[in-house]
Amino acid sequence: MKLICLNTWGARTGEPFFEFIKKHEDTDIFCFQEIYENAAERMAERYPQVRHNLLSELKALMPEYDNYFRPALYGMYGQALFIKKDIRVLEEGEISIHVGNDQLSLSGHHDRNLQWATFDKDGKKFILMNVHGLWNGKGKTDTPERIAQSRRIREFMDKAKGSKIVCGDLNLEPDTESVRIVEEGMRNLIKEYRVTSTRTSLYDKAGRFADYVFTTPDIEIRDFKVLPDEVSDHAALLLEI
Repeated sequence: MKLICLNTWGARTGEPFFEFIKKHEDTDIFCFQEIYENAAERMAERYPQVRHNLLSELKALMPEYDNYFRPALYGMYGQALFIKKDIRVLEEGEISIHVGNDQLSLSGHHDRNLQWATFDKDGKKFILMNVHGLWNGKGKTDTPERIAQSRRIREFMDKAKGSKIVCGDLNLEPDTESVRIVEEGMRNLIKEYRVTSTRTSLYDKAGRFADYVFTTPDIEIRDFKVLPDEVSDHAALLLEI
């Protein structure tokens, strides 16, 4: 089974982004962050370069997948899972991991959620967690809000039953307590595979880490890599199990 995790950057690279999706049509699950839908009215002036109906565009491009959208802001911006129809999804939902200080803000300091889905693959139960963590415009170090966010993720992980995969854009440096809270008892594939960056050349700021994949030790990893495609300011992460 192949899984790709990608912060889409709102698909602002246009055609290269959609060609990337087509190229990886053998992928079983896509975990996306920064998915927009019906967002033009609120977002067009501030973010004219993003695809304001990206969810609908992906649905049209990927008819062989079931899709699950969990918005965190205004019902129009959040995470999405695209899961091949031959994978039996048992349940899907979300939990709150951060409540923003300003519910009307379009900045990064808005509500954050963890999207999850349980599915059966070849008789084995998995629970997949898709996360887009707090961004505060002040780097990717520990803050009380990020520590609390990681503890909420950890609490959910500890209660979840099945083989676990946690992935997404955590907006964190690797050496933070916030990452250590999530990785306890898990395989941190960014660390294990000695990844040196999860950003592309389209990201021109300091700090080369944001994206992570964690798995429980019982999951056999066939391959894990950071893909070279420059279709976002985040690199896509490929996991094969």
